Amino acid sequence: MRRREFLAVAATVAMTPAIGFAAVSSVILHKDPNCGCCSSWGDAFSKAGFSVRTVEDPDMDQIKERLRVPASIRACHTAEIEGYFIEGHVPIDAVRGLLDERPPLAGLAVAGMPMGSLGMGGSPEPYDVIAIPRDGGDLYVYQSFKPD
Repeated sequence: MRRREFLAVAATVAMTPAIGFAAVSSVILHKDPNCGCCSSWGDAFSKAGFSVRTVEDPDMDQIKERLRVPASIRACHTAEIEGYFIEGHVPIDAVRGLLDERPPLAGLAVAGMPMGSLGMGGSPEPYDVIAIPRDGGDLYVYQSFKPD
């Protein structure tokens, strides 16, 4: 390759936006120090490319109150990501959809600890990912999981 060709290619590469280099989303995972399934959920997000910082907090109610997580959908752990809360065992694809779409939600939740959900073992059971509108409107099903 001659110098002129090299410079043309280098200029083209320098002016082309980076493709495939999405910003890494940071997750703050609030969990009870004694909860193992919460750690498994965080590990799955780390393996999927998220930057996860775990904060062990024995007073999870304080976190949930601060983020205004409705009592009816509370679960064992609460995460914060890009202005949203993620309550419980919400799957990675639901969180990615939330971050791609940017709907006017406060967050997503999987109430309780359904077997087979992300971070939980056992035979998978059906569960819903619930959307919590930012404006205080009615909760609705964002995504449903139904095992085969």
